[in-house]
Amino acid sequence: MPAKTAPSLKSVDELTPREARAEHEALGREIAEHDQRYYEEDAPTISDAEYDALRKRYEALEGLFPELKTSESLTQKVGAKASEKFAKIRHRMPMLSLANAFADEEVKEFVERIRRFLQWKADKPLVFTAEPKIDGLSLSIRYEKGKLVTAATRGDGAEGEDVTANARTVDDIPHVLKGSNPPDVFEVRGEVYLSHKDFAAINERQEAAGKPVFANPRNAAAGSLRQLDPKITASRPLCFFAYAWGEVSAMPADTQHGMMDVLKHFGFKVNPLTRRCSSVAEMLEHYHAIETDRANLGYDIDGVVYKVDDLNLQQRLGFVSRSPRWALAHKFPAQKAVTVLEGIEINVGRTGSLNPIARLRPVTVGGVVVSNATLHNEDYIKGIGGNGEKIRDGVDIRIGDTVIIHRAGDVIPKVLDVVLEKRPAGAKPYEFPTQCPACGSHAVREVNPRTGKEDAVRRCTGGLICPAQARERLKHFVSRNAFDIEGMGEQRIDEFYEEGLVQRPQDIFTLAERNARSLKRLENREGWGETSVRNLFAAIEARRSIALNRFIFALGIPHIGETSARLLARHFGSFEALREAAKAAADPESEAHAELTAIGGIGPVVAEAVVEFFKEEHNEEMLDALLAQVNVESMEAPARVNSPVAGKTVVFTGSLEQMTREEAKAMAERLGAKVAGSVSKKTDIVVAGPGAGSKLAKAAELGVQVMDEDGWFALVGRA
Repeated sequence: MPAKTAPSLKSVDELTPREARAEHEALGREIAEHDQRYYEEDAPTISDAEYDALRKRYEALEGLFPELKTSESLTQKVGAKASEKFAKIRHRMPMLSLANAFADEEVKEFVERIRRFLQWKADKPLVFTAEPKIDGLSLSIRYEKGKLVTAATRGDGAEGEDVTANARTVDDIPHVLKGSNPPDVFEVRGEVYLSHKDFAAINERQEAAGKPVFANPRNAAAGSLRQLDPKITASRPLCFFAYAWGEVSAMPADTQHGMMDVLKHFGFKVNPLTRRCSSVAEMLEHYHAIETDRANLGYDIDGVVYKVDDLNLQQRLGFVSRSPRWALAHKFPAQKAVTVLEGIEINVGRTGSLNPIARLRPVTVGGVVVSNATLHNEDYIKGIGGNGEKIRDGVDIRIGDTVIIHRAGDVIPKVLDVVLEKRPAGAKPYEFPTQCPACGSHAVREVNPRTGKEDAVRRCTGGLICPAQARERLKHFVSRNAFDIEGMGEQRIDEFYEEGLVQRPQDIFTLAERNARSLKRLENREGWGETSVRNLFAAIEARRSIALNRFIFALGIPHIGETSARLLARHFGSFEALREAAKAAADPESEAHAELTAIGGIGPVVAEAVVEFFKEEHNEEMLDALLAQVNVESMEAPARVNSPVAGKTVVFTGSLEQMTREEAKAMAERLGAKVAGSVSKKTDIVVAGPGAGSKLAKAAELGVQVMDEDGWFALVGRA
């Protein structure tokens, strides 16, 4: 049974940041253990009310201290690592997430973006499907020769849990596809859920058996499907709506709506509220009709999903990062509340960003106590938008103001507006600090070299001498999408940093050796034991080999997120190659600099950040020490596509007339080519449209193959 976290005698508002971080870490561990017992083992050790109290306190901590919301936060996770208690299944095609919209205007912008991408005028027909967004558990079911062979949860999108035996107990999931001529391989994707009626019946049985009742149908469905004993799953009337697919050996339809008919033909239930819409007006009309009737559906939904109906257009549109360009989740409105802004605090992030936090008089929004909200940056406080435009009619935000807050997506609290008529007479404009509150160094707004504008974020110039940055970088280094070291959470980093045990990333991998020689060994300290120390050191050892993209991301280079890290890893293949290229690129006139800035998706800002990182002597020293402890796996080249441009570097320039620049890039990448933004010695093909200038001249100078759009299509076909 997990040790119960002692409730703090203080209210959340009275905690210091250090106390809040320690309690948040402890609560996170405890809740995770209860989740495991509750959902995976069906053996809870606390009452439902006690569990809800833990979650409420955890969420209240994040409301007051938004810096606690990391990729490891229980409130922030979309996918989750597959449980060790289940076998793993790697998805043949990733289970991606959807971009979200929260306002009608964003739906209009979504459609306009698609038209711009396709270069389609407003009067050209463009059809979408619109369907309810089911609040359940995502599942991918693989059929071969019409027979169910595997079923996997979403997991982290790349790898999920093998729940095949449990999926076979769900009545809505056929063991053998019905109808005629199913594809040899057909992966059906959809959502496992519970109806309100069945959820109530399950809770009645739970209560009669003396077991805790489930908090909501989504949790009950997820816990039911992820049982180790399929008999427990079979005892719960789970339902399944099919709405998508993964790997398919031969597509049986060419539209989204047609595929829904195919899914019905093969024996699946598809949502009867799915509609085809030919305009934004029709999409929004259907959305609001579903919103109005939401309470009468008999199952939980949290929005409407729009998808381009034509599958050929879906392919042309492709993906951005982890979401498709051709789909959008229109979430139901964020819930709002009115409260008083009692203070503004500054949190220093790992890249030195000074992040303003609104301390609020606690207020309940959608069942969650919110005591804090993000204020984005100093311009937002002043009433200035990202492009210098007025927001909130130019009204600034002051301490003492009555403010309207909302939880975007029902998760992240934000200050939305000011009730100006309730502003106190003595309220003064907030003066944003120009010195770092953690180390006293100057805090500046750098000028973006690409736009010539000031960055929206003010940053501490102290670098690693700033304790706040050093700690946050270490926390980033061990985070889920970086090294992902189990047991090395935020509280542990704080503890080790304060004691001087871990000051730099490489110190993590020498901790066991130093501990063995120490007179004050970890296992002899309060709160530790031989098992916990052994588990920590085993988790560290398990991360001595790491994928290249994860390693790049873990370094915490400014402007390098997961997507940029993957792009760099894919382009250079090994860390040694990236490091050498970055050093050589310090000369802005060098071929290496041209190559770095030419990588598709890596612009001058990101390239400059990479160059600056490797120019710093202390970063080079850290890397040498770290690489002596860990092995960075080279990234394998993508599976070779059978096309004449696979593996080649292509540059598009001039005014393309038969496709947009984005569509051209998506097509080339789909065919296995690399798309660059500038011409260098490593460029293989330049596709030039009317008005091509310096790039065309550079190609001629270097002897690079040049062709027009017709030549490109003749080479690759209309793929």
